[in-house]
Amino acid sequence: MSVIGIVATLPVQPGKEAEFEKVFADLRSKVKANEKGCLQYDFFKSKSEPSTYIVMEQYATQADLDAHGKTDYFRAAGPALGAVLGGAPTLQFLDKVE
Repeated sequence: MSVIGIVATLPVQPGKEAEFEKVFADLRSKVKANEKGCLQYDFFKSKSEPSTYIVMEQYATQADLDAHGKTDYFRAAGPALGAVLGGAPTLQFLDKVE
């Protein structure tokens, strides 16, 4: 079993950064409280592009990643996040090298 990493780049509509941060912070707190297989779920704001956010995720197994996407709170956050995004997220899937 290999740890799975994800780096997601999310473009946010200019002026909607605070709304994005509020919605994502709520989602992050639910993920951290309920998903033991999620080893990291943090987000960062780009210094050079203030409307771009990077989400760094790590999951212990593929099953943990699959379960994350099926949670009620993840699905519920989708419309609120979609309303503030300025385009489609870019996802990069990674295998941790030990």
